[in-house]
Amino acid sequence: MRARALIAAAVLAAAGCGGTPPERAVSLLVFGDPHELAAYRSLEAAYERADPGTDVRLVEAGDRKDLITRLSTSIAGGKPPDLFLMNYRFYGQFAARDAIDPAGPLLASSRQLREQDFYPQAMAAFQFGGKQLCMPQNISSLVVYYNRDLFRKYRVAEPGAGWTWDDMVATATALTRDANGDVVKGVDFDQPGAAPTGPPPVEYGLAVSPELVRLAPFVWSNEGKVFDDATEPSRIALDGPALEALQNFIDLRGRHGVVPTDQEAESQDDEARFAAGTLGMLMSSRRSTTTFRAIDGFDWDVAPLPVYRTPATVLHSDAYCIPRGAPNKTGAWRFVEFALGKGGAEIMAATGRTVPSNKAVAESPSFLDPNAKPRNAKVFLDSIPTIRAAPTLSTWPEIEDVANDILENALYYNQPPAEVARRLDEQTAPLFARARP
Repeated sequence: MRARALIAAAVLAAAGCGGTPPERAVSLLVFGDPHELAAYRSLEAAYERADPGTDVRLVEAGDRKDLITRLSTSIAGGKPPDLFLMNYRFYGQFAARDAIDPAGPLLASSRQLREQDFYPQAMAAFQFGGKQLCMPQNISSLVVYYNRDLFRKYRVAEPGAGWTWDDMVATATALTRDANGDVVKGVDFDQPGAAPTGPPPVEYGLAVSPELVRLAPFVWSNEGKVFDDATEPSRIALDGPALEALQNFIDLRGRHGVVPTDQEAESQDDEARFAAGTLGMLMSSRRSTTTFRAIDGFDWDVAPLPVYRTPATVLHSDAYCIPRGAPNKTGAWRFVEFALGKGGAEIMAATGRTVPSNKAVAESPSFLDPNAKPRNAKVFLDSIPTIRAAPTLSTWPEIEDVANDILENALYYNQPPAEVARRLDEQTAPLFARARP
């Protein structure tokens, strides 16, 4: 592990060297799947064309944990990148130790960008200690991707605005089919000795990752609480409406059988199952769009999340951050101005990767292109007023990891929600405590 960290630091240090003058070279640390990285390379190439002589050097991490490790190591070694792109749920540890150079003063003096250009929900997610630390690239929400061909094949009504949780369960049930094309009914575990009967599914109606940020919007929609305090949480404290939403979440596997088993999820991830045409619906953010645009075997689109009592969804947003000690802060900010301005935001919107945080671009044909999938892209914009954010805490990545392990066991092994809530509270409490100053 130490050898890997030292190599990462060396790569970041090398990103500022070479034939390009230091003031014209900008190193950008990112991670993503191959489709996402291709989108960032498109942006890099466009910026270099727009500003000849510049050299944007992408430092590509393998995954989120690798990104955090590389960034931590480079900052500790005094060799940070000029810029990094990170989700708001994971930047808290760097914000808490004052490792980010605030973007607020740069924005205030910019001739290219204005605060009012951006959706306030995305801007607020990157404010810490009263300062605007980073500039949001995107403002996605959790939505439902669905296979239109499967809906047509089984004559199931497509999802739309205002549909409910019960509607989603009924739809997922109608799409869960065995090799004979027959509906596979779930198991009612309230009945003693109940066990699955008949052929297993070869097509599932739904997939959703057992994660806290996937559960949270349904708790909020049911007017329940995830945390003891919405603005300064000190623990996970699921109340009555939250336990109802959690029970329904667990029932997707334990009672209804409309989501894959844990073994099936391990052997084929949700995106791959959807792309293979054997999954009716998948809950995901905008980042799945770049992958799904490569699908040519069937038609697909997106729909809003189902509703309990009030519409709710969860924020997915990444931002450009300049670490303290960045060797080329001026060059990094010039790149941010391009990336988040009209030209750069349109490029990223066209790749499918982002719901632009730049309001004018998000509400233009660059994003709402009727000839590009998903056709119903406006779903992402319509959900913005209902977006809520996860907390910004230095230990949030650890809290998510612990909580997600607990929720995974709950979903796949039909555990009682009250017991799940107790474990969530007990096992994350020390992490919340460590996040407090």
